[in-house]
Amino acid sequence: MEFLKNEFKFWRYLINFWSFVFFLFIILDFISGNGYKELLNILSVVYISALALYSSNKEFERWYDQHESKHPGEIFVVIWSVLIFLLFILSFLFSGDYQIPTSVISSYIAVLTILAVTKKSKEMYIVRHKLVKKKITKK
Repeated sequence: MEFLKNEFKFWRYLINFWSFVFFLFIILDFISGNGYKELLNILSVVYISALALYSSNKEFERWYDQHESKHPGEIFVVIWSVLIFLLFILSFLFSGDYQIPTSVISSYIAVLTILAVTKKSKEMYIVRHKLVKKKITKK
């Protein structure tokens, strides 16, 4: 069981690292006027892949009753939403000098999608877990 906790921590540290790197380069891209657009394409793929692996691992552990920690994905969505909102406002204020890269918008949509899927999975797990408990107590 300790091995699984350490493995999960690894995935959490990995996604936190890639989140920081991706956010940093999104900000640098804005400051440089789209100077990092090509790098953002690469970082986007790496970031979403790492997030998908992290989320999948977390849900797999939940369904096998091995997931105990609580690190809500809503935090990532809030950070992403604030970042996207600020980029929209700033790109409007600077009237065309900066364009939000499509890889950033696509990543935001992927983050929202992953959160929605994991939320639904969690709801289904809770319902199933309650049904199993009822069946056990009736016997």
